[in-house]
Amino acid sequence: MMEMHKNSSSFRDPSGFVFVEDETVYRQINQEYFCEYDRLMTSGLYDKLVAKNMLVSHTEIKKYPDKIIIQPNTINFITYPYEWAFSQYKDAALLTLDIQKLALEHDMTLKDASAFNVQFVGSVPEFIDTLSFEMHTNGNGWNAYGQFCRHFLAPLLLMSKVDLSLNKLMLLNLDGIPLLLATKLLPKSAMFSPLVFIHLYLHAKMENNSVQSDDKKVKISKYGLLGIIDQLQSIIKNLKLKTNKTEWSDYYSNDGNNYTDNSFSFKKEMIVKWANEISPKKVVDIGANTGVFSEIFSSNSECFVLSCDIDTLAVEKNYIRNKNVHNLLPLIVDISNPTPAVGYDNLERESFIHRVCTLKADVVLALAVIHHLRITSGIPLSKLAELFAKISSEYLIIEFVPKSDSMVVGMLSSREDIFDEYDSVVFEDIFSGFFTIVDKDNVVNSDRILYRMKKK
Repeated sequence: MMEMHKNSSSFRDPSGFVFVEDETVYRQINQEYFCEYDRLMTSGLYDKLVAKNMLVSHTEIKKYPDKIIIQPNTINFITYPYEWAFSQYKDAALLTLDIQKLALEHDMTLKDASAFNVQFVGSVPEFIDTLSFEMHTNGNGWNAYGQFCRHFLAPLLLMSKVDLSLNKLMLLNLDGIPLLLATKLLPKSAMFSPLVFIHLYLHAKMENNSVQSDDKKVKISKYGLLGIIDQLQSIIKNLKLKTNKTEWSDYYSNDGNNYTDNSFSFKKEMIVKWANEISPKKVVDIGANTGVFSEIFSSNSECFVLSCDIDTLAVEKNYIRNKNVHNLLPLIVDISNPTPAVGYDNLERESFIHRVCTLKADVVLALAVIHHLRITSGIPLSKLAELFAKISSEYLIIEFVPKSDSMVVGMLSSREDIFDEYDSVVFEDIFSGFFTIVDKDNVVNSDRILYRMKKK
């Protein structure tokens, strides 16, 4: 057996921890959690949650006097709430509340309501923390209520009523957005909702004024607790987006995208052809927009596709389009400024690049994105070639958009053209240092060029 490597984010819970051995993920359950674990497994709660695809399943590997080792079902790619689209976040919140309801039916409760406990199997949210369940005694409240409000209620209200990108505040507040901060950022009209006033504004005021001691905690019946959960569900279900359009969310239906029907059809045909020839198992689509080309690969049920874009609403539409698809995962990612590693010792939450490298994608797809990275973000072609070689284990399918393209003409109309090296000849020369060009095709009715490259 190889050396056990404890997961860098799994150190806060005394009930157990996650570790990796021989590239397989396991979870150790410590002796002090045996009673709760036994209740979870024998009460019917675990079976019900797994049957509903609400909790990641596991296999019990071995039971020792002082520990139990389980092997959870594999999650293809770990994501974080500051990378989720609005509806992803909303579904994660509702999943957490539904699990709490089912737990109460079995005289258990969630001791943690962290958004980080939810992961997506494709576009399906699942709870992953088997050790978050504890016994519930009638009369006790929900200890994780405050955490739920910081991790779910506050971010969703801000995304809905202020700006979609405000889930990024979770990057700076790993224990959730402070409720007092949320009340300052929200429009005054938000407090006119009685339920929002109670669970956010009044809650924030109580938190700010004092913390009740254990002997002064208000007793609440299970019926009353279920009522609180119903209220939270009502708030979250009724949240909607302020806008349904951003710069790139209607890209493929926009006359300004520089694709004729023929050129777009040609491009799709080429991607389908290459997808069939390569038959990859893992794909990362950088600049996926609403996921049109990601879906070509995910049509193969054995291929996992990470479908990334910088545009929050484009990712939202991608998620809605692919609801309940188990092998396509939409994600908000700015590849010019990807998610950093954060948390204790900068190891608690891994960077996007580290996670992608660990994924070992057979294909990296970068269609109609190179001009944005080079001209808008100012990243040299040499750096881009190096990055794509780093995150791809075999193939790169990339589209070069030249200066003659109307999109690039528009981009350069308001800035000085300092990009002398930005042409297809230099592009090919630089990328040839990392890849072998296998195929090269001019997109019909366009100056754009499609490349299939293989990593050297």
